[in-house]
Amino acid sequence: MSHVFHRSARSVPPLAQSAEGSFILGADGRRYLDACGGAAVSCIGHGRDEVAEAIAAQARGLAYAHTGFFTSAPAEELADLLVAGAPEGIDKVYFVLSGSEAVETALKMAHQYHRERGEPGRRHVISRWQSYHGNTLGALAAGGNRGRRTAYRDLLVEMHHIPPCYPYRGMARGESAEEYGRRAADDLERAILDIGPETVSAFIAETVVGATLGAVAPAPGYFSRIREICDRYGVLLILDEVMCGMGRTGHLHACFAEGVAPDVMTLAKGLGAGYLPLGAVLVSGRVHQAFADGSGGFLHGQTFCGHPVACAGALATQTIVRREGLVECVRAEEPFLEGLLRDAFAQHPHVGDIRGRGYFWALELVEDRDSKAPFPAGARLAARVKAEAQQLGLLCYPGSGTVDGQVGDHVLLAPPYTATRGELEQMASLLAETFDTVFD
Repeated sequence: MSHVFHRSARSVPPLAQSAEGSFILGADGRRYLDACGGAAVSCIGHGRDEVAEAIAAQARGLAYAHTGFFTSAPAEELADLLVAGAPEGIDKVYFVLSGSEAVETALKMAHQYHRERGEPGRRHVISRWQSYHGNTLGALAAGGNRGRRTAYRDLLVEMHHIPPCYPYRGMARGESAEEYGRRAADDLERAILDIGPETVSAFIAETVVGATLGAVAPAPGYFSRIREICDRYGVLLILDEVMCGMGRTGHLHACFAEGVAPDVMTLAKGLGAGYLPLGAVLVSGRVHQAFADGSGGFLHGQTFCGHPVACAGALATQTIVRREGLVECVRAEEPFLEGLLRDAFAQHPHVGDIRGRGYFWALELVEDRDSKAPFPAGARLAARVKAEAQQLGLLCYPGSGTVDGQVGDHVLLAPPYTATRGELEQMASLLAETFDTVFD
């Protein structure tokens, strides 16, 4: 009997015993191909001795120092590395321990920023439906995952949501991708004007939407227009790259492909590759300067912010990513991975869309391809795909409520950047076998 409070109150998951490269070994001897990196986390593969040794060495030398008293060498070195590769204008890094914490921090930072500048009326945050920004109450309120919000809606603070940029379902017949991107972005301006420009603090969005919508990249020009709107009305742009960042889409930061720089950016997952929990908020020099010129401090902090051991592990991880050219590898191998998925599933009667970038891909599942009609929610299709794939030795990440938060399913794939072509081929083959069983 397990005394762990598991995600399911009715079952105990298999015991993971060890892991190496792209595989996790269960205590029962079964090998699982980790084709989703857990949740787009394990980017450098499992079992890297260099990272484990860096963690051990730091724990022996300095396991913990509260950031109210000290900084640490790993935090300083990691911040230097991140700023060196960051979008234009980013100058500071605030370390936390998860993506949810990073989003909470970013929202509070935006709130205080406007007060430091003498605009205390800016209190509204705008986000998008079908987004996900974390499970803490502030992050959950910002997010647009209706399924996750429902149980806690009476605890959530008021935030505002606009429709997602979702070309597969949002683009009109005869409309170009660029025209759709402009139209979708203009929803933000309408929302700002409706709420009152002088009261809007920030707009937060995933650069490439993650697990809630399933690897949806923005239409061309969408974020350029978003940046323009934010600048026009004095609204901070927060890009959430917790899932899609740190090389996952073939660029160190997904926003590089859009040609825009945020005021604030959130990171986690691939930052530390799962060896230890770590998240970060990247902040522009302009935003930080408002704090320096104002009260002099950020009214926020948690016990384990800037944890030296976590930072040491992430520093080793990011050193590997750069030394081995893994981001460049992801970008170079994207056509191969996309080709595998299209060869296997482009004609499948229940695959409506194949989408993604880099090593971040999703298959949207539909009951009818022509009408794009989703399967009924009661079919629990995504959960069935996950369970059947795991029985075959494949780990993939299911998504339900894809269409509107209630119905619609997709399967997300996010293999390690170190996955071999043979392992990617095995992933596609096992997923095809899964579909044969589920749709039989």
